[in-house]
Amino acid sequence: MADLFTTIETPLAKYEQPLGLFINNEWVKGVEGKTFETINPTNEKPIVSVHEATEKDVDIAVAAARKAFEGSWSQVTPHDRGRFLTKLADLFERDADILTAIEALDNGKSISMAKGDIGAAAKCLRYYGGWADKIHGQTIDTNNETFAYTRHEPIGVCGQIIPWNFPLLMWSWKIGPALATGNTVVLKSAEQTPLSALYAAKLVLEAGIPAGVVNVISGFGRVAGAAISSHMDIDKVAFTGSTLVGRTIMQAAAKSNLKKVTLELGGKSPNIVFNDADIDNAITWANFGIFYNHGQCCCAGSRLLVQEGIYDKFVARLKERSAQNKVGNPFEKDTFQGPQVSKLQFDRIMEYIDHGKQAGATVAVGGERHGKEGYFIQPTVFTDVTEDMKIVQEEIFGPVITVQKFKDVEDAIKIGNNTSYGLAAGIHTKDINTALRVANQMRAGTVWVNSYNMLDTQVPFGGFKESGIGRELGSYALENYTQIKAVHFRLTDAPFA
Repeated sequence: MADLFTTIETPLAKYEQPLGLFINNEWVKGVEGKTFETINPTNEKPIVSVHEATEKDVDIAVAAARKAFEGSWSQVTPHDRGRFLTKLADLFERDADILTAIEALDNGKSISMAKGDIGAAAKCLRYYGGWADKIHGQTIDTNNETFAYTRHEPIGVCGQIIPWNFPLLMWSWKIGPALATGNTVVLKSAEQTPLSALYAAKLVLEAGIPAGVVNVISGFGRVAGAAISSHMDIDKVAFTGSTLVGRTIMQAAAKSNLKKVTLELGGKSPNIVFNDADIDNAITWANFGIFYNHGQCCCAGSRLLVQEGIYDKFVARLKERSAQNKVGNPFEKDTFQGPQVSKLQFDRIMEYIDHGKQAGATVAVGGERHGKEGYFIQPTVFTDVTEDMKIVQEEIFGPVITVQKFKDVEDAIKIGNNTSYGLAAGIHTKDINTALRVANQMRAGTVWVNSYNMLDTQVPFGGFKESGIGRELGSYALENYTQIKAVHFRLTDAPFA
């Protein structure tokens, strides 16, 4: 057992870190004995090595989940399912400092943002714990000889693949509705950030959730993720990540057993500022909209559209505000922006910045690496951009924003919708008619008015167009984890005519 756990000490907490695969409520090594390193993005040094899942391990985890679904878990009442989720939320809150430290260490999140993630994760689990015994169907009046009703039944074994930008929060977004509705889970964390998912699995065990209900594995998308997507005994797959990978998962789901799919994918979201906007407020939200979580946010307001009457003033203010963002060690309390998650992501963002420069865009702020160690990038603002530039059209997933000028409402709507994505949009104006008109015409799953990046567990989240299929959060997420059965009773003994 020694190599299945290790002690890690951080500036915030010292704790025992699981390293194995969590299958059937046991910590095990991978069948093939493989491990891989997780890297600290702050100093580019290894943290620990965790056990890697391959196709064989996915098979074992799925078998455990299937046995639980058809056995012990099916006998647990909805009330008790909710109680398990509530207990898990309590444990998240009890170990908030440890979970915060893990996210700062493994992902590079500033501790202020990591603390917010832990609170939101606990809230999500508790919210779905409350839903567990409130999922019901309908009785349907057909005629005097027939009684009909519907049941919302669990789908079965759910494969869940979470991203590296919000590791623990996405863990809760996936686990919460799946367990509330009576499903079992095989969850794969992102290979860049496996540590918090494994620690959360430790809390699953402590919460008393039966064996096989939640299985958590670490591994690579091309191996373990592909095995989940194409597995013939997985009934549903839920994925959060890039549109490119989402397409691959959808194809695998269709080619295998036509499993149900929920995809929360990429974005290139417009944040629109009108002439009459409260400038101070709009600057705050524009800055937060893109540089929150180091720009590693699928709904980031990465395309800032500013009406021509205030454009010059707004750009000058944005340059001042973005330059004030503290970039540095995520464990320092005043840090706003930590490192990007990996060298691969760092290099990708820097390539986009270089492409923007070469294409003729103006770097108003930033545009360079920050410091000499770690995957840090300066908050970057591009002006003088055109619609056809890669930095305007493609998701960068980093602390990079482009600023464009628009003339009127029609122009703002046209530019805002000129993208293959449709995850989110922001609108800043004092005119409620303008806000409603633009909000209704934006082809996006979420629209914020006079704010940005404000999510809540009760409110659904998901995209239009190439930004995904289905919804996370709120009661809408429960629909993605249930299937409807109609039952017809014939109430008469009279001969059928």
